[in-house]
Amino acid sequence: MRSQFIKLKKQLRRTFPDAELEVVRTAYRVADDAHHGQTRLSGEPYILHSLSVAQNLASVGLDPITCAAGLLHDVLEDTPVTKSELREQFGDEVTRLVDGVTKISSLTFPEEMMTQEIKQAQNIRKMLVATAKDVRVILIKLADRLHNIRTLEHLRKDKRERIARETLDIYAPMAHRLGISQWKWELEDHAFHHLMPDDYRAIARQVAMKRRTRESQLTDVIQFLEKRLAEAEVTAHVIGRPKHLYSIYQKMVQQGKDFHEVMDIQAVRIITQTEAGCYNALGVVHSLWTPIPGRLKDYIAMPKLNMYQAIHTTVMGDNARPLEIQIRSEEMDKTAREGIAAHWHYKEGTENGDKKLNSHLDWLRQMYGWLKDAHAPEELMDSMRRDFGMSHTYVFSPKGEVKELPPGATPLDFAYLVHSDVGHHCIGARVNGRMVPLRYHLQTGDVVEVLTSKNQTPHLDWVDIVVTGRARTRIRQRLRELGELAAVDDPAIQPHHEEAEPRPKQRRPVPPRHVPEVDEATRRNLIRIEGDKGLEVQFAKCCNPMPGHALIGYITKKTGISVHRADCKSFAKSARDAGRVVEATWEGEGMFETTLHVRIGHRPNVLADLTNALRPINIDILRAEYRADEAGAGCFDFTVETSSQGAVNRIIRTLQSVTGVVTVERAKEPKRQAEALAVAG
Repeated sequence: MRSQFIKLKKQLRRTFPDAELEVVRTAYRVADDAHHGQTRLSGEPYILHSLSVAQNLASVGLDPITCAAGLLHDVLEDTPVTKSELREQFGDEVTRLVDGVTKISSLTFPEEMMTQEIKQAQNIRKMLVATAKDVRVILIKLADRLHNIRTLEHLRKDKRERIARETLDIYAPMAHRLGISQWKWELEDHAFHHLMPDDYRAIARQVAMKRRTRESQLTDVIQFLEKRLAEAEVTAHVIGRPKHLYSIYQKMVQQGKDFHEVMDIQAVRIITQTEAGCYNALGVVHSLWTPIPGRLKDYIAMPKLNMYQAIHTTVMGDNARPLEIQIRSEEMDKTAREGIAAHWHYKEGTENGDKKLNSHLDWLRQMYGWLKDAHAPEELMDSMRRDFGMSHTYVFSPKGEVKELPPGATPLDFAYLVHSDVGHHCIGARVNGRMVPLRYHLQTGDVVEVLTSKNQTPHLDWVDIVVTGRARTRIRQRLRELGELAAVDDPAIQPHHEEAEPRPKQRRPVPPRHVPEVDEATRRNLIRIEGDKGLEVQFAKCCNPMPGHALIGYITKKTGISVHRADCKSFAKSARDAGRVVEATWEGEGMFETTLHVRIGHRPNVLADLTNALRPINIDILRAEYRADEAGAGCFDFTVETSSQGAVNRIIRTLQSVTGVVTVERAKEPKRQAEALAVAG
């Protein structure tokens, strides 16, 4: 044990050569005394776990105070040491960090309600609240989980699987979001080992069998690259990039590949001294091999939100096999390995790092808000799994700001990400300059402009439109304030008003200036009557419909078309001519089905090419059927859901561009009732 403590001090001395380590020595002594006589299931003294947690923290460059808290992280939960005793000996900072990672040992709701999901949700809520005050709380928790999962084999099978699943769903993605790749990979591989032992062993065995051949090939590539870089006067070193077992498994499952197909993709990393050197190295790489189109990604010009920076490119190697290359500077490489820990600057007397660092943590500080809402704990965990997920969509505000959202996110999610008041008053959105429905699924690269109105309020069906926990929580909170949803009555999840999101100082909530306020004329322009826009409409004063409300139109003798809410009681009670009732929808929200006949020639993989061509258009394909037409030619019938004739035309043009498509025709549909439109005109 003493040797492990000496190792910890050496790690700290390398990063902080002038730091005073007395707080670490005292923390070790107190933890050793407190855990005296305690052993883990492995039979090892418990203090070895505390030392391992502190060593994990020191390995990513964290400060002595954080490492001291790592040594003490279990004393409040597992020993007689009290919070007041800890505060008296170490002060507020260490005590706050230790308390933040301490599990809740006694919950305030009935025993029958203490399911694993509730306990998990409560513990994570407490941790996130503590993290809102100091990000080091989450780093200590991750270091704790890392050592626990390394020694998971000593637990019984059901507990191993539960902890491994939680690690894969929550903690590995959390390490990814914080940019700590070296922890992420290890957490994933250990969890993979315990959750899918047969798959793990099969891949590990095949990796071992291929290692000698792969290493020989990589050595040749590395030596060749280093020589060419030196000739071009680019100072850099080249290393092989290891493929971790879980990442291999993910590629096999997601891409439907066999093991040998994944392993055939070699990977190397070029580490330069400067950012300019990265681009010079890219020029050398592309002069040596042909780049594969669409596989160049510049994360230096546009860093990921976890601060990751690099250039990724894939080229066709000399052996006609793809070669993946990552290029980054030494500083970028440190950030990629250590993430936010590499940017944490411990300063005596301050609680937070620099403002730029804090901006990267906004997503984390807001997440605890999910747990304020009165819905099932399993839904809370689903929200966290979705938002912690590693696949994300990156969209832009009209000012060019990058916003990160989970797959399937909608303009309404984007609006609530900007600010709750923007979400509450959202009546529509333009994506890439055109109106889209609020349930539109945003794609990476979309430019999103939110339209708001002071008269708009959230609707109950918005809860089913959004996918982010933040948006769902804010909608439900506002609906409760409006009396449209029951108040919180679940004792398992109590609100924490003191942590609420800051609101603007104005008495009436006002959206930020860059969000356009929609006037009455613009609201009229959002109306479609039986699919057509630009007709003269008036909004009925009895119900004042707003975007998001279902609509109905009525042709009047004087004002053209009067638009009501579909549930308007005054309209339902009025005497009216059924022949003058027309269909009314908001721009982008009225959806209808269209069937397209796609006649194709004889060629393989045409269905895959058709669906791949349609994917960027972001439409719902309701049905796809194959048949032979009267002449014996192949024909696909696609039934899609669209919002306008313009969208149908885009689909037709896209399908016509696919090689092998002979014709694209729209199926005949019943004639629309044009009489009402004639009267309105």
